[in-house]
Amino acid sequence: MSESSTTAILSCRGMVKRFGGLVAVDNVDLDLAAGEVLALVGDNGAGKSTLVQMISGVFRADGGTVSLDGEQKVFASPEDARAAGIETIYQDLALCDNLTAADNIFLGREIRRRRFGLLPGLDQAEMRDRARTVLDELHIRIPDLNAPVRALSGGQRQAVAISRAVYWQARIMVMDEPTAALGVPEQRKVMDLIRLLKSRGVPVILISHNMQDVFEISDRIFVMRRGAKVGDFPTSATEPNEIVRAMIGG
Repeated sequence: MSESSTTAILSCRGMVKRFGGLVAVDNVDLDLAAGEVLALVGDNGAGKSTLVQMISGVFRADGGTVSLDGEQKVFASPEDARAAGIETIYQDLALCDNLTAADNIFLGREIRRRRFGLLPGLDQAEMRDRARTVLDELHIRIPDLNAPVRALSGGQRQAVAISRAVYWQARIMVMDEPTAALGVPEQRKVMDLIRLLKSRGVPVILISHNMQDVFEISDRIFVMRRGAKVGDFPTSATEPNEIVRAMIGG
């Protein structure tokens, strides 16, 4: 997709982030279309995570603009970005280990009811039913929804985080190393969930060092080095050696 594409759901222009004298992201443009899986790659320190943290409201950009459907946005916090439909799943998942899958799906957006018509409280049964519905819809099997997520496997925990984004109708999904530290069967499940998001028109920004994942799932590969964009390749028109050369400057 060209930088000037009018079909972009997300359009970033001239993104800059400085930490003291270090320019972590240097004048980066990025577009993302509906249903597109964009792999964001680069060596450690390339600026990938900083860029998506500006998109998702963790960092305030020192320069540049972020637009959704052509409307410029300023996110003062991750909550602002989430309210606009940008859901981010980091490597640590930001799940509360002591809470259940349902509790995590509704964390911060709980369903409330009044007991006996007077006392405010959480509607745990309704949240559990809705959680089960979205998990079933995504073909995710979690036998005991009353168990804390610390009892779940890495793949199941990843699936809970994705389910949360799906339930809240994410318009854009940002995933930072989603298959890191997962076994092969669980990696496959995460790839299947990304395909499902893609089939629903939800675009995904995927940060990954795993070239097999990148070439299997992405439509486009966006390469960064030392804070700058150094390549933007249709996945079908490139190969791993070309991407590695772009990453290291060979």
